[in-house]
Amino acid sequence: MEIPADLGRVLVIIPTYNERENIEDITRRVREATPSVDVLVVDDNSPDGTGDLADALAEADERVKVLHRTGKSGLGTAYIAGFRWAAEHGYDVMVEMDADGSHQPEELPRLLSALEDADLVIGARWVPGGRVRNWPKRREALSRGANTYARLILGIPIHDATGGYRAFRAATLDKIGLDGVNSRGYCFQIDLALRALREGLRVVEVPITFVDRAHGVSKMSRDVVAESMWRVTEWGVNDRLDRLRARR
Repeated sequence: MEIPADLGRVLVIIPTYNERENIEDITRRVREATPSVDVLVVDDNSPDGTGDLADALAEADERVKVLHRTGKSGLGTAYIAGFRWAAEHGYDVMVEMDADGSHQPEELPRLLSALEDADLVIGARWVPGGRVRNWPKRREALSRGANTYARLILGIPIHDATGGYRAFRAATLDKIGLDGVNSRGYCFQIDLALRALREGLRVVEVPITFVDRAHGVSKMSRDVVAESMWRVTEWGVNDRLDRLRARR
């Protein structure tokens, strides 16, 4: 499937922290699946040398770029740094993709094609046609439960609001604004989707196959889960209070 030419310049942003075992393969697959896109590796000073390997990949391929950060500061801030870099360098579309191979680069053309009629496209696991492979049942239950909770308390029509495989138009990020985004972990994904919906933008979910990582260690932790639950609950409660005040 060809990428629509009218989308303009596309940048795939891949945050990394200790992903040396994965970054070369995922970069290669992105370049093979979508030769016309560029890749930006945002490395948080990985102790395992991921940043050095990314630099070597960039030297061998002019479409691979690297943004080095001084330390591990969370997924959300890594993506925001990538978004800002993309805006400074004139990209029209920004794609979020994990480094661990859970997001299939071969599915990227479908996400980008869907962006022709949308402002934000989310690669979704929990919609018809979406699948998960090799994930522990506990993680699957946690993800399904978190997304159901977010959908109900926030009143949003999205089934995979925590999904991290997504494509934004640059204009979408401009409209929702990034200055007020404080989320660091996986609730960052919910935050941006919620902001897009509140701005009246069109958010579309495209089914994907999510594959658990084969190498390395997941960044999911109790602190990440706790932050997500707390922030989503806060957003939901504040939204209800705002609606009650508006009725008075």
